Amino acid sequence: MSIFKVFFQESPTEVPVREWTQTVYVEGESEADVRKKLVDRKYNIEFVTKLSGAHLEYEQANEDFQTENV
Repeated sequence: MSIFKVFFQESPTEVPVREWTQTVYVEGESEADVRKKLVDRKYNIEFVTKLSGAHLEYEQANEDFQTENV
């Protein structure tokens, strides 16, 4: 399992606006797996990136880091 950072907008009908972009961390096998896990949330997913190495360590150091249970 890997950890992915998902950038999304709450509303699937609105145009993405950087200032309203939210993020969530999800464990999954691949980007497609993560997208499938989040399909019921109706997010407007902008980007999914796999975290590893120093990038993952940096994100985990953030006090708000928490993976979603999906």
